[in-house]
Amino acid sequence: MLKTFFCALISSACLKPVPVHAVGEFRQYEEVQAIIASLEQEKIYAPGELTTLFEQVARDEGVLKAIARPAEGTKEWKEYRPIFLTSERVEKGLAFWREHEETLNRAEATYGVPPEMILAILGVETKYGGNKGRNRVIDALATLGLDYPPRAPFFRKELREFLILSKENGLDPLNTWGSYAGAMGYPQFMPSSWRRLAVDFDGDKKIDLINNPVDAIGSIANYFKANGWKTGEPLAVRARIINQEYDSVTSKELKTVSTLGEIAKKGLVPRETASFMATTPASAIRLQGDNGGEFWLGFTNFYVITTYNRSILYAMAAMQLSQELRAAREAELAAAAIPAESVTVPEGQPAP
Repeated sequence: MLKTFFCALISSACLKPVPVHAVGEFRQYEEVQAIIASLEQEKIYAPGELTTLFEQVARDEGVLKAIARPAEGTKEWKEYRPIFLTSERVEKGLAFWREHEETLNRAEATYGVPPEMILAILGVETKYGGNKGRNRVIDALATLGLDYPPRAPFFRKELREFLILSKENGLDPLNTWGSYAGAMGYPQFMPSSWRRLAVDFDGDKKIDLINNPVDAIGSIANYFKANGWKTGEPLAVRARIINQEYDSVTSKELKTVSTLGEIAKKGLVPRETASFMATTPASAIRLQGDNGGEFWLGFTNFYVITTYNRSILYAMAAMQLSQELRAAREAELAAAAIPAESVTVPEGQPAP
């Protein structure tokens, strides 16, 4: 889950020159020595264990290239949307829904997050577990924590969290793979999110987000609830322009900054008739779609999605994928409910 470092695009030209390291040279860094000392002092690792481990950690050049050009920072909505809103992603999501329907329903009952929203996160992050990442997590976190100045403190913290997580959950730190930012498993949780918000949702007394979709489903739902998800409330709706002051009220903030009433005074109202209160917290959003500017009104739940990945484009893609999944699932269930005798069958062919 790439949730804290997409605040702005950092071009590769902004990166300071960094040395090329042989395998094991990270262990000489003062920051690594401090991590080793603290984890040994806390008796999480035995003396010498982490020194041996870091002798096998290497700088990952591909990680530095990838973080300098995230899709969220380089693409317009019209380019970003087709990456995630595909028939393949919907079809795979429906198959996953059918397979894990009981778990998804239980997650909704427990945390108040609907199945389609959980599925959308799984679909956007890993195609429902089909692509969990090809970077060794410890290399990625060490590289970013030690050789990526713009976000080094954050990634050093995640490196330390990963080392603790490995002990707590029996992970092999040299054989755990994830995204270029160190996110792991079906839901792409960062180590700190795994330790804080992941849940044992199948009751087997361990939390496995890498191989266990049941734990992943429950953990996503718990993450959303912990970050302020409001059960049954809307995410975002299209807006229409009613006067020409609308541009002054659009916001790139990752939170609600106004109310529907105040936004309406500046010229944007919900496009469809709906029973919204004027005091409803909201923000006005402008995106560049296929046909020019698109205006949206984002509510609290929309911005809960941005805590997962700090990007309005990401939240919009996840929301729209969830809507397509819900529509497809309802169509599937409706088709299954049609009695056989009501189906028109071409002459000469057997009834289904």
